[in-house]
Amino acid sequence: MAFRAIEARMVSYRGHGGAEGEAYYAHPSGEGRFPGVVVIHHMPGWDEWTCEVARKLAHHGYAAVAPSLYFRVGDGALEETVAKVRAAGGIPDDQMIGDVEGAIRFLKSEPHASGKLGVIGFCSGGRQAYLCAARIRGLDAAVDCWGGNVAPEDPWKPTAAQPQKPVDLTEKIDCPILGLFGNEDPNPDPAQVNRTEEALKRFKKGYEFHRYDGAGHAFFAHYRPNYRPEQTIDGWNKVFAFFKRTLGS
Repeated sequence: MAFRAIEARMVSYRGHGGAEGEAYYAHPSGEGRFPGVVVIHHMPGWDEWTCEVARKLAHHGYAAVAPSLYFRVGDGALEETVAKVRAAGGIPDDQMIGDVEGAIRFLKSEPHASGKLGVIGFCSGGRQAYLCAARIRGLDAAVDCWGGNVAPEDPWKPTAAQPQKPVDLTEKIDCPILGLFGNEDPNPDPAQVNRTEEALKRFKKGYEFHRYDGAGHAFFAHYRPNYRPEQTIDGWNKVFAFFKRTLGS
C-alpha cells in the first residue's frame, strides 16, 4: 500500500485525576472513520522515535495518539526527566491507567473516530499495554513489544507504584493480545515470556506471541545498537496484520 497523506500535531488531554498533559497525535488526512491506537512510550521517554511510531500508524490508516506519561515530572523527551522517573521506580500503574484512559477519551472525541480502539507499548510500555488489556474495558486489541517485568520471577517485591505483577491479572483480559519478543532480551527473558504465555493459555485468552532469534531488547529502534532490520520488518508486518484483524483499517 502506498503511504497516504497524514496530519500530525501536538494536542492536550486530561489524564489521571484530571491533570492536563500533552500528546502527539497523527491521523490520516481527509474524510473517513479510522480506528484509534494509543502508543505507550518506552522507558527512555516520550521521544522522537515514539512520534515516528504514531506517524507510521497513521500512514497505515490509524488515528494514533502518543501521550507523554512523564508530563508531571517534566518534558518527557529530556534525559533529566527520564532519570527522575527511573529513580522513582517508574510511573505508578494507577496513574498510567488514568492517563491512557484520558488518551482514549481524546481519540473517541475526534470526529473521524471509528469506535475501534487498541494500544501498543514498548519496553515499560509493553508491560503497561498488558496492564491496560486487563484493566481498561472496551479495548479491542493490545500489543506488548518486549514488555519487561510482566511475569517476573519470584521472589518479587511489590512497590507502591507497581503493586501487582501484570501476569496475575491475566484472567481479566478481554481483548486479543499480540506479543513480540527478542530471544536475546534479558528482560523479558525467554523464561518470563514463557510464564506469560502459560497464563494466557491457562485462562484461554486470545493471543499470539512471536519470538525472534538474533534480537534483544528494543530491536525496532533504528537509532539504537539493538536494531535488527529483518526482525523489525517482520514484526511490523505482524503488528499491522493483527490490527487489521482486530481493529480494521
